[in-house]
This record gives sequence, structure tokens and C-alpha cells, in this order.
Amino acid sequence: MNIKITCCIVLYRNNISILQNAIQSMLEASDIDKMFLVDNSPTNELKVLVANDKIEYFHNPSNPGFGASHNFAIQKATETGSQYHFIVNPDIYFEGNVISKMVKFMSNDKTIGMMMPQILNNDGTIQNLPKLLPSPFSIVRRKLKVSTTSYQKFINKYELREVPQDMIYNVPIISGCFTLLNLDAIKVVGMYDDAFFMYFEDWDLSRRMHQKYKTIYFPTVSVVHEYESGANKSKKLFKIFVNSAITYFNKWGWFFDFERKKINKEALSQFK
Repeated sequence: MNIKITCCIVLYRNNISILQNAIQSMLEASDIDKMFLVDNSPTNELKVLVANDKIEYFHNPSNPGFGASHNFAIQKATETGSQYHFIVNPDIYFEGNVISKMVKFMSNDKTIGMMMPQILNNDGTIQNLPKLLPSPFSIVRRKLKVSTTSYQKFINKYELREVPQDMIYNVPIISGCFTLLNLDAIKVVGMYDDAFFMYFEDWDLSRRMHQKYKTIYFPTVSVVHEYESGANKSKKLFKIFVNSAITYFNKWGWFFDFERKKINKEALSQFK
């Protein structure tokens, strides 16, 4: 493919061996023209990972946040003439032809603004990351995870768990752990909102993108995500999560969000 493709991983005091897996997975896909490593760690120790001339490393110990750091890389990618840009978490790895299949699918349909593949746990089970637009109630209920029949019905609908696993579809919320961006679409809808330090910035961008473009779940290919669910284990991260949730609902509406109902209804209509 004669298409310029870039990617970015934002770093913060990461485990080097896990991070190496992510870097190697991306660079073994010969389609990648440039990788940006934006390191928000206090020191630049992770610079030792720059072992390939495709990698550009930027140390930013001021740590402006996940979205702001990715925005920096998106800006760099745009300046290099990149058309397609991958957002990659440092705990992702995969083998095979993931990159080219995703880019080919997106490049054949200019109405696609964002895509994510199927995301797997280490044991091969599927992470249920495509979602309907959330309400405050759905966020709280999902965190509490009270195992009842009504909860199971709720989570099956909210996380689209009963949709055929191999179905490609247009979904309003896709995860930022591994996302392909159409940079022409980003120029229209904007980058990540810097108001989010971490958490919900991917949902916010996905929602804005979904208003004007397709946001596609593409389970034809898969990657492994060594998901740690930090907000459930750290008081500091949980506080950031809550603050980001407040920012999200202040922006889009708490209980009176009529667009949410309309978009979710349209998403569910694909499966009838």
C-alpha cells in the first residue's frame, strides 16, 4: 500500500518487557512509516527502547495527560503527511497482518473516521469494549457489578455482548487502547479534548467522530491487551476516573441527553 501510516505509544514508567512487545508488534508490520514514543515519565530511562530509525522519542516529564500527549503525536503525524494513525497502548501485542487489513478496510470507505479491532485477554477471551453511549447510571452500575439477572440484561445490551462475535458494525463508543484514526476525519472533528487527563477522552473523541463518520468495530483481526483496570485498584486513578466522568457528563449531558438515546437506538437497529 502506498499510504503513509504512523502510530504513537504514550509512556509512563512502563514495564520495559511489556512495552517492547508493543513496539515490536507495530514495527514488525512493515506498513508503519513512523512511530512516536511520547514519554511522560519523570526520567528518560525508557529512551533505551529507541532501537529503530522509524522511532521518534519525545520526553515530556510535565505529563499533560494521555489525550494531550497523543495530540502532540497526531500533530507530528499530520506534519509528516500521514493519512492513517494508530493509537496504541503500551500493553498491546499481536502477530500477523493486523495493520494492513485495518488500513485497507478504512481506505476503501472514506466515511470511516475511527476503527478498533477485536481486543483479547491473554487467555484468548474477548474484552467487551465496543459500547453504547453511557449514562451516569450505566457507569455506576458497571462499576458495582452486582450479579443479578437484571444486571446481566443491562450489561449484555450496553456492551453489545450478544452481537455475533465476527460482525463488523458501526458503534458509538470504541476503546482507545488500539485505535486507527483517519487523519482527514480528525481534521474535521478535532483531536482529543485536553480537558480529560486520562479516561473518557477516547469515548469523547469516539462520540464526536460518530456524529460525522462511522466508528467501526472490526473483529476480523485481533490484538491482545494486558488490561490492568488501574482505576479499580488505585485510589489515585479512581479519583482521576471520577473526575473524567464528571467532565464527560458535564460536556454531553447527565440525565437529559436526547442525542444519546437517538444514537444508541440507531446502533441497536443494526442487529435486528
